[in-house]
Amino acid sequence: MQRVNLMEASQHLSELIEAAMRGEEVIITKDERSVVQLVPIPTEKKRYPAKAGTAIGLVTIAEDFDEPLEDFKDYM
Repeated sequence: MQRVNLMEASQHLSELIEAAMRGEEVIITKDERSVVQLVPIPTEKKRYPAKAGTAIGLVTIAEDFDEPLEDFKDYM
């Protein structure tokens, strides 16, 4: 665990961020009190590209899908 004061943290911020991203605990203090903890944001599990076939049975297409709509028959 690294404990650094605010002045030191502002001078070495990029190094402290790198340390936090490696999993180290980084605490920033002000007036000898812990005020901030640097932690990496967890990466989200990617949902894409989706696996082929995962929607089988969930999607149906009506038999008259490509038929003209009743409201537009006058325009044909």
